Amino acid sequence: MNRLLTIMLLFSLALGVGNLHAQNSQQGVKVIVIDAGHGGYFPGARYGGYAEKNINLQMALKLGAMIEKNMPQIKVVYTRKSDKHFSENLRTDLQARADIANNAGGDLFISIHANAHRNTGIRGVETLIMGESELETSENEAILFANNKEEFLDMSDKGTAAIVRAHIQNLQFTYGEYSEVMARLVQKHYANLGRANRGIRKQPLRVLYATDMPSILTEIGFMSNSAELKYITSEKGQQELVAALYKAVKEYVDYVRGSVLVEPSEQGKAVEQPKPQSEPVKPQSKPQPEQVKPQPKPQSKPQSKPAVDKNKSVVRYAVQVMASKSAISTKDSRFGSYKGKVRQVRAEGAFSYKYCVGDYADRKSAQAAVASVRKTFPQAFVIAVKDGKVVTNK
Repeated sequence: MNRLLTIMLLFSLALGVGNLHAQNSQQGVKVIVIDAGHGGYFPGARYGGYAEKNINLQMALKLGAMIEKNMPQIKVVYTRKSDKHFSENLRTDLQARADIANNAGGDLFISIHANAHRNTGIRGVETLIMGESELETSENEAILFANNKEEFLDMSDKGTAAIVRAHIQNLQFTYGEYSEVMARLVQKHYANLGRANRGIRKQPLRVLYATDMPSILTEIGFMSNSAELKYITSEKGQQELVAALYKAVKEYVDYVRGSVLVEPSEQGKAVEQPKPQSEPVKPQSKPQPEQVKPQPKPQSKPQSKPAVDKNKSVVRYAVQVMASKSAISTKDSRFGSYKGKVRQVRAEGAFSYKYCVGDYADRKSAQAAVASVRKTFPQAFVIAVKDGKVVTNK
């Protein structure tokens, strides 16, 4: 019961603080929190004489140094800069890391880990974001993920699961999509190195659940695979992986500042542009009765409306390319080759204006179009739309 009450309290805080952070994202990325997974009493995976906690720390310090050197406008906060733990209890230790990030007013949380598996032939890089699916839940039974199940929220408890799932749904309207954007960028740059790309996975992880900002946990390779262990413990391997993470961070920062959010000076222009175009047309037609007499056009409009309404009454799918707190002209230059081809749909939350391309009857068809769209918008992903609004769980 106490555990359930604690989770309910965390969820309530996440709803309030999460929306605040989503609104503050309008100012761009100012604080990045880097978490070196494990430490102290919690060594993580151990293979070939190496402890995961040390590899994580080496990577975290190198990434932070690279950001500080090349992006001095961003403040880097570390959950730890030495071999230490925050509590003898792992759950409390994970919460302490999240508290550091939340108290620092973080705009992005990156937790660095190394992976392990009973099958020593498995290799590759993957990035985790907060969420849940049957596939990932079943895979948890086989993948060791730091050799400690306490890192995962207990979704077998119905009370806990209900609260966590409500939190996951809230994420979609606050900062969840930004976590996915960052995860996609990380995996893209890993793949550019030639690393085996295991993709993005949704997992109910405690540390991601407790952080009130876009958050990812990235697995840089499998310590249980001898070739990957050699790579991730080498100076060359770590420098390459850090460079990939840095490139993802830089692209994410540029994405947030320049692509997703409209600056205050631009918001007025974007909202005002459509209005002057529609308002002058109406007063010109009303005072001229001669233009109203021929009424073929009014007959064609009602014929087209039922078709549109019928189309909107069912769930359709599209590829989202951008989101904003304020309306953006669909002819905005930031849409690139999709300028004039995007359409606006609405959603709840701080960034309620979503811009998407395509109109598909099923998710599979929309997913097939994502690869092409991501050549222009790496962060693009499939959304479900009904009656001009984004819907979840479809």
